[in-house]
Amino acid sequence: MKRSIKIVLSCIPALTVTLFGIFVGVRSIKISKCDEAVPLTKNQEQELVAFLEHNYAERYQILKNLPYSLSETKLELGCESAILIDTSNGNILYEKNADEIIPPASMTKLFSMYVVDDAISQGKLNYDTEIIPPKESWACNMPPHSSLMFLGKNQKLTVAELLSGLSVASGNDAAYALAYTLYGNMEDFVSAMNAVSETYGLSNTHFVESSGYSELNQTTAREMATFSTVYINQHPESLKNFHGLQSFAYPKQKNLTNGYRVASQDFSQGLPETITMTITQRNTNPLLGIMDGCDGLKTGYIDESGYNLALTARRHGTRFLSVTMKGPGNNPKEGNEWRKKDGSTLMEWAFKSFADFNDMTRVKPYFLRSKGGKEIGVNLVPAFNPKSISVPFIYGDNIQESLQNVKVVTEIPDYLPEEILLGTEYGKVYFTLNEFILDSVPLVADRNVKKAGILIRAADEIIFHLK
Repeated sequence: MKRSIKIVLSCIPALTVTLFGIFVGVRSIKISKCDEAVPLTKNQEQELVAFLEHNYAERYQILKNLPYSLSETKLELGCESAILIDTSNGNILYEKNADEIIPPASMTKLFSMYVVDDAISQGKLNYDTEIIPPKESWACNMPPHSSLMFLGKNQKLTVAELLSGLSVASGNDAAYALAYTLYGNMEDFVSAMNAVSETYGLSNTHFVESSGYSELNQTTAREMATFSTVYINQHPESLKNFHGLQSFAYPKQKNLTNGYRVASQDFSQGLPETITMTITQRNTNPLLGIMDGCDGLKTGYIDESGYNLALTARRHGTRFLSVTMKGPGNNPKEGNEWRKKDGSTLMEWAFKSFADFNDMTRVKPYFLRSKGGKEIGVNLVPAFNPKSISVPFIYGDNIQESLQNVKVVTEIPDYLPEEILLGTEYGKVYFTLNEFILDSVPLVADRNVKKAGILIRAADEIIFHLK
């Protein structure tokens, strides 16, 4: 009996080694076959999103500072307030008194168009919906000397025509017609506009009516640029369909009802209720058709605001947007000349100085195995997802040469430690130009992982050492 016990005891070390060897083999096979992390639970997803939005808040904002430093740019502008951004990523390239509160004037109409576009996307109406201009929107009932598309009694038109009259002719009557058509009154439509402002955190932007005629409407260049970026990115079709139109003629014969025919009229004594004369108006944007790539966006003027312009242009896949406010001018001709000068100064400088690098394929989740963790591996996820990099002209003979020499480098370890904390940075994606770092995106753990028991940690030590 004692001899048998001794034999068994003498075999235990060998048996233990054998069993541990089998365990290591099984663990090694399991690790080698695992090439993706266990999906996150709903709670884990919420924890990850909350962590990233809190710890990388600036990079989740619509507008943001450039991720690198350049020497200060001095541009000669006539306007009191201005901002210039790259619309693909929201990078601020230039600003001047961008937080001064100024009435937006007819730039207000961009918010009106956004509200209508949202209603269309929700199926409440469509571009082909025909309407009869409500009496409140007739041109004869608009303030004297205001911009008009010349709506009147005995007319009918589509929502698309209203939006064209709003964007091209800056028609105050069109703004009123859209408000009353969609909500039946001005108050509820304006509430919808202000709700949009609140949604995007525009604390200095507020409206009292939809046309921009009132000096009580208010915004800043920064907040108008923030909204315009959202508007362009969410409704890019509006640039081609409305803002890029160089002229607009209304009313045409198809717009007249009750037997009325297109005919000339005398407006010297004021506007009649029924307008039958076709009036062709050029787009109020003075750079449309003049500046290469310009396809929007909106002008604005009242005495209290000066000459405002939200301007956008696209060349070689890069789109910039500028907002200039309180532009000088003693009359519309002078005001437009300053709009053109300031807008051109900003845009031409932007296109000579920056271009977008759009290859973001390396900014993605990376699966990495954990040595000694309770989970075999986790994902390293980007702390934020840049849509593009604003590349400055600091290399070669032109901006396109700088763009072509951008390099993308990914740095990640071979494996992760046994204990992992959510949000811990374990890697990085670098965007460089001639050793100048344009941007870097941290790769962070997408979950917490506790260390495994001693047996798994010992096995992993062997497995990862042999690798």
